[in-house]
Amino acid sequence: MNEYKSVFFKYIKYTLYLLSLFFVGYAVTPYKAIFLGLALGTAFSLYNLWSMYSKIDRMGQAVIQQKRVKTLGSLSRLLFAGLAVLIAMKYPEHIHLLSVVVGLMSVYIIMLIDSLTQVTRTPKEKR
Repeated sequence: MNEYKSVFFKYIKYTLYLLSLFFVGYAVTPYKAIFLGLALGTAFSLYNLWSMYSKIDRMGQAVIQQKRVKTLGSLSRLLFAGLAVLIAMKYPEHIHLLSVVVGLMSVYIIMLIDSLTQVTRTPKEKR
């Protein structure tokens, strides 16, 4: 479980770097609606990552204690993503909708890139 925790914090760190890059883009470029949408989607995606981590942690504790395991709560994460889209639809002049959708996928893109770099760094014998 310790390894899982370190990977989670690595994803948090990368996501916060990306979020800060979006805020710099918002401050510097004329594409304010796009960068604000990316930042909003990424912030909601970060919350969904934390939510998934905490539920998986509770599930692991339940398995260790041999208790009944609850679901991971995908519906709550989907509803939270829907809330981000609704915010973008309410304020289309300030927040770009497609950017929010891309931002919602940002944590998953980070996970994919990290997994691919781990595969290329790991020798074939250890895979």
